[in-house]
Amino acid sequence: MNPLIGRKEEIKKMHRYLTSRKSEFVAVYGRRRVGKTFLVRKAYQNKFAFQLTGLANVSMKYQLSQFHAALSKHALAVNWTPEPATDWFIAFRQLSDYLERLPHQKNKKVIFLDELPWLDTHNSKFISGLEHFWNSWASARDDIVLIVCGSAASWMLKNLIKNRGGLHNRLTDRIKLEPFELAETEAFLQSKNAVYNRYQTLLLYMVFGGIPFYLDFISSEKSAMQNINDLCFHADAPFRLEYESLYASLFKKHERHVSIIEALASKGKGLTRNEIIKQTKLSDGGGLTRILRELEESNFIRKYKTFGKKQKEGLYQLVDLYSLFYLRFIKQADPDDEHFWLNMIETPTFFAWSGYAFEMICLHHITQIKKALGISGIQTAVSTWRSKTAQIDLVIDRKDQVINLCEMKFSINPFTIDKKYAANLRNKMGSFREETQTDKALFLTFISTYGLQENQYSGMVRNSLEMDILFE
Repeated sequence: MNPLIGRKEEIKKMHRYLTSRKSEFVAVYGRRRVGKTFLVRKAYQNKFAFQLTGLANVSMKYQLSQFHAALSKHALAVNWTPEPATDWFIAFRQLSDYLERLPHQKNKKVIFLDELPWLDTHNSKFISGLEHFWNSWASARDDIVLIVCGSAASWMLKNLIKNRGGLHNRLTDRIKLEPFELAETEAFLQSKNAVYNRYQTLLLYMVFGGIPFYLDFISSEKSAMQNINDLCFHADAPFRLEYESLYASLFKKHERHVSIIEALASKGKGLTRNEIIKQTKLSDGGGLTRILRELEESNFIRKYKTFGKKQKEGLYQLVDLYSLFYLRFIKQADPDDEHFWLNMIETPTFFAWSGYAFEMICLHHITQIKKALGISGIQTAVSTWRSKTAQIDLVIDRKDQVINLCEMKFSINPFTIDKKYAANLRNKMGSFREETQTDKALFLTFISTYGLQENQYSGMVRNSLEMDILFE
């Protein structure tokens, strides 16, 4: 099995469950392909008292058959052969019977139910059976760790994390698994003997994000550009079809989720809730709130506040880098043009996309930016700001009476501030000062791939950070 990269805090938690003084019921959730199952198996070294993986798109009959096969295999250790269960109440009663037959051991008994949403088929009463198993048996003991896992954010949120029924507040912990950051991505690629410089790693991250399953496709024998071209633009390339199944596998009536994703992809600076309604034609109300929350929980979009405005007036922005790349390029590409991407390099379309993608990467790495600025210990509020004439994509408002106004620029060489752009920057800062009426010091901050080219205008920048700081 491949080595586990990063996930140190999650591993600590999972080891801690084994030594706590009570039974633990833990939900692991997150975006599809982010490595949830791999994490659980690595953390417990595949040593489970019982393990079951749900099957996609099959009836309760087949789910119970899978359960019986898994239980029968585990029960060989105690010389017991269970009868096939006809419903989930019987199945979970058999599971508790089996666990009670196991000899006493120092460590807790770990039960791993993977792809939990698939087990909950129509009218199966699976949740009721799980609820009864935990409330009437497992929670009364001190030797059980129940780990449940699933990618379907809508199901995990409704039925476990925000359950209003018998499982309300029954979870003892939850782990939302986030995509890799750049440092973890670099380490992952190095573990595959794919040694790229940081510019190439940045390009790969712009396309595939920090999704381990996606990054595992990368061939160490090819350049970053060749990998992107081969994996995304060949006729049978795996990432030509991923987008179509990605949202359908996670959300019921996923067409509404996709309409929001595509609306946000067309407006890189973000949309308000009202602008989303206007562009997608979706109705306002609780349904839209739920869809937006599900997309946020799955790391496809983010909501962030506008400087000086109330939280409810915030902007929504697409932050899933693969979805952005698919909509900007893969969806538009002719499948017969197998050199499409190599021909796109250094075109205006390439630079427009890469500029936006780099901004998203910076927003994924606020902790690293604050560390590089030397303000990790200072209380801050992160937001954006926009007026009718200008926008600043990253505003770091500090308790020490300073505001960092951040510009993020992707380029293949040190970035040059020319006369026109310098005037634009002065106008932005002046507009910000005038419209917000702030009396704090304004520090113009640049985050770019290779830093700034020194000239007569570069001195207006208080802090210049290069891409290396994002890998810290």
